Amino acid sequence: MRRLPLTLAGLAILVTATACSAGSDSADQSAHEGHETSATSSATSQATSSSASGTPSASQGGHEHMHAMDGGPAPEGITAAEKPTYPVGTQVTLTADHMEGMKGAPATVVGAYKTVAYAVNYTPTDGGPEVTNHKWVVQEELQGAGSERLADGTEVTIEADHMPGMKGATGTVASSTTQTVYMVDYEADGMTMTNHKWVVEKEMKPRG
Repeated sequence: MRRLPLTLAGLAILVTATACSAGSDSADQSAHEGHETSATSSATSQATSSSASGTPSASQGGHEHMHAMDGGPAPEGITAAEKPTYPVGTQVTLTADHMEGMKGAPATVVGAYKTVAYAVNYTPTDGGPEVTNHKWVVQEELQGAGSERLADGTEVTIEADHMPGMKGATGTVASSTTQTVYMVDYEADGMTMTNHKWVVEKEMKPRG
């Protein structure tokens, strides 16, 4: 009979130890699960932030935003327009959206020309993704184009170097226009673009 209290005491100790162990395991599991939840939330937040900021993905290539800051002189052989709607020096507002920040930007006309402007599809020579409906490349920037307007679908070799991978690229004509073609200086997103090629007449309006 003297052994009974000792056995009960031992059982009490064993139960207490087991409960402590279970509580510890539960706390550890809860902490681990909380860490995983926090990490998942952080990753989701970062992905959402990246999407909201408009950062281009690798698949987008980014060629449409890589025009040189200075476009250089007009190509040889191009003819100046005699009486353009917007003479050199005219202050205009751009309505084209060829590049980010262009639409609505103030600009100054630095050249006006009579030629044919083409929207082209081409594969860059630097291994970048295909560029579609690039605006604009003029007649004088296409290899062996002659003086006649080219039909849509015509295969061409581009001699312009507006962007990396453009010079020497092959492609096709997507569309064309005989509107007066302008070269402009403009400001967008804190940067000044000079001799930007090209903007056609319907893509600008008087600044007022």
